[in-house]
Amino acid sequence: MPDRRRGEVAVTLGGERCVLCLTLGALAELEEALGVADLPAVAERFAAGRPSSRDILAVLAARLRGGGRPLSDEAVAALPLADGVEPVARAVADLLVATFGSDGENPPQPQDA
Repeated sequence: MPDRRRGEVAVTLGGERCVLCLTLGALAELEEALGVADLPAVAERFAAGRPSSRDILAVLAARLRGGGRPLSDEAVAALPLADGVEPVARAVADLLVATFGSDGENPPQPQDA
């Protein structure tokens, strides 16, 4: 069962229920995959609500690895989508909301120690 407080979302891929997890490593991987410098740039990229399939794949792959599934981008791309891309895109959107808030424009700021 995914833990929303930890930023986890579940999605079915390849006939198997997978947990997508937000981790600092997954976010750093996503910045690199999207070729952006920081989290606000990631948020801006998705704020328009028109992600490409490459964007969805980058988020999905990073989050699967964050959830403990060590799959390559190629293995993630090859997973069958029995229910189509919509549930996957919805899970990715849920993850982005969990990360950046409801509007995607105000990423969380680091807390002072």
